[in-house]
Amino acid sequence: MKLFVYHTPELTPIDLVPECAIAVDVLRATTTMATVLAVGGEAVQVFSDLEQLMAVSEKYSPQKRLRAGERGGSKVPGFDLGNSPLDCTPELVKGRRLFISTTNGTRALQRIQDAKVVLAAAFVNRATVVRYVLEKQPETVWIVGSGWEGSFSLEDTACAGAIAHSILQQTNLPPDEQAGNDEVFGAIALYSQWQDNLLGLFHHASHGKRLLRLNCHEDLKYCSQTDILDVLPIQQEPGVLINQK
Repeated sequence: MKLFVYHTPELTPIDLVPECAIAVDVLRATTTMATVLAVGGEAVQVFSDLEQLMAVSEKYSPQKRLRAGERGGSKVPGFDLGNSPLDCTPELVKGRRLFISTTNGTRALQRIQDAKVVLAAAFVNRATVVRYVLEKQPETVWIVGSGWEGSFSLEDTACAGAIAHSILQQTNLPPDEQAGNDEVFGAIALYSQWQDNLLGLFHHASHGKRLLRLNCHEDLKYCSQTDILDVLPIQQEPGVLINQK
């Protein structure tokens, strides 16, 4: 098994498709997706385009759908939800499909949707994602950070490092045998430095600061928790994630 870390979707190779691809958008899309599926959401369907989201979700039963739209950290007017995992309560979400479009995370998922296996990961469900990868032993694994509008994000690379670190710890193989690019080592180093203070890292991150200006303090606290959800968001069909029990 070879692990590759890419800081943004734009940095992934254009002419290759991995056996397994993991999208990471800690603040907040993949954290929100994991939370929705953990509390009983039927599925999460991702879109990069808001108009396409509206058109597709219009064909779905109003009682069975939720529309989540976020741009620049703020909720899109007219949508049921923004991109806060704290809004995704069991009472609201259970049995419903979340149609979601965010600034960065949904774009990352669409970039990797042709991989044989596509997963969504954040700190909150890191252990479950790692367990799946270790069980299946895919030949190539891409861990793709969402970044912010094409730029590197501290929190996504730290989460990629958390995933890679856990995989390497549990395989007991030399890191050089499993690391497919230098970014794996950089991501692990970043995570190792901040693993005991992820909330502090988020306060340094540009997107963390952006969310703090929007008074999303509790979101940051929630997103900084590690291994609290036993949920595996896995792509069932292009753009549609379900929880693999």
